[in-house]
Amino acid sequence: MNQGKVWLVGAGPSDAELLTVKAKRVLEQAEVVVYDRLVGDSILLMMPDTAEKIDAGKRSGNHTMPQEEMNRLLLRKAQEGKRVVRLKGGDPFLFGRGGEELTLLAEHGIPYEVVPGVTSAIAVPAYNGIPITHRDFASSVHIITGHKKKDEPLELDFATLAKLEGTLVFLMGVSALGDICDGLIHAGKAKDTPAALLSRGTTSRQARLVSTLEKLPEELHAHPLMTPAIIVIGEVCALADQFEWYEKLPLSGKKIIVTRPRERQEELSQRLRSLGAEVLELPTISIAPYRAEELPEQGAALEELESYQYLVFTSPSGVDCFFALLREKKMDIRRFCAGKIAVIGAGTASRLQNYGLMADLMPEIYDAVHLGKCVGADCKDGDRILIPRARLGSQALIGEITAQKKVTIADLPIYDTIEKESPVVELPDLTKEEAMIVFTSASTVRGFRKMMADADISRLQAVCIGAQTKEAAEKAGFTNVCVAAEATVDAIVSVIEEQ
Repeated sequence: MNQGKVWLVGAGPSDAELLTVKAKRVLEQAEVVVYDRLVGDSILLMMPDTAEKIDAGKRSGNHTMPQEEMNRLLLRKAQEGKRVVRLKGGDPFLFGRGGEELTLLAEHGIPYEVVPGVTSAIAVPAYNGIPITHRDFASSVHIITGHKKKDEPLELDFATLAKLEGTLVFLMGVSALGDICDGLIHAGKAKDTPAALLSRGTTSRQARLVSTLEKLPEELHAHPLMTPAIIVIGEVCALADQFEWYEKLPLSGKKIIVTRPRERQEELSQRLRSLGAEVLELPTISIAPYRAEELPEQGAALEELESYQYLVFTSPSGVDCFFALLREKKMDIRRFCAGKIAVIGAGTASRLQNYGLMADLMPEIYDAVHLGKCVGADCKDGDRILIPRARLGSQALIGEITAQKKVTIADLPIYDTIEKESPVVELPDLTKEEAMIVFTSASTVRGFRKMMADADISRLQAVCIGAQTKEAAEKAGFTNVCVAAEATVDAIVSVIEEQ
């Protein structure tokens, strides 16, 4: 049996774009992922479909797996020859007990690597406009654990901490906030020292309380904030209102779920994140291309490529699957040299350009009906039309063409759209907060309902492409539905910004 290996990976504070490049690469190659619940949902959704996922809990006050059991689990999975990722919120060596988890591995000769993560002690203040060091206010920063055992006093050297002139950052200290503030004041720290409580930093629910050391516990009682949260004490806290930036982004405060197939998510997700949204990539369908030997009897149409006057694409996936088949069969697209290419919309046209081809026809409204009308108006009686697309493609396309002209149509299934049975990982909070969910086809709606059949969707607003998708969303039970003006990333972003 091959020797296994363990990677201790820091996932950062929550924002998916704060996950390091190395952490992402290692996670994508994992065969087993043991994760904490402090890891952001958007990062949990990056776990490979094929990996074994083990929830270790480790949320404050809810440790579902004792540390000793965790250590033995990592050892056992590595001894099975697996590539094991221990995915931890923040940085694994900053109050993450990473050293304890490596001890048993080292004793048994198991190879391991440590992938540092962006710690919330730095990132969360930064997302709240608080520089933890500043030439005029603080030349040092001190990170302290505020965690205390139940019904036991907080064991901190307040006398030493109170004398420090730098910024104090307490992690896991919300439940002990009163003890921390009182301890510092009694040890001589000025009551009016600026202090802040920063909740759910780098997420759409980011919030902060800025007050003084004396009044912060009272402010929290009057204005409760959710955990996880960190405490920052020092003069730099007074800069938060001046330096805040995250709240000023156009989509700050919005949580958006993108349901497109994983290979089609990047452009939309990046646009939304650049505008400040928290994006969860939750593919509800996947594309399963046919290989040449899997094509139905209509597959013979490919062998007659030069005999068609029109080649019609109804999706970017159709373009990719079509050219993959040509490569597999060692066929040259130049055999289709005298005809025209029609596409359903701008996204499909853009994908076609990746193969060095330009679309000749594209309807003003990006749907099957208008594509059919566009092709039907342009072609003439007797023409032959090849439509390589999903097995369950809309028959409205063919109906609109044949209503106008007497033509021969080869409706060629080259891939299946598969509705996913379940998400990569259980996300109990997914529908408990107000969020927007983007559907780019009726199949993404059906996939979502199949994946989360019992979910309460009353707090979700559906953002749809086209009338058919809107109809499917309403049929699935969504009551708050809006529709993008056209089937483009720009149009989706625009309608989200308007909400």
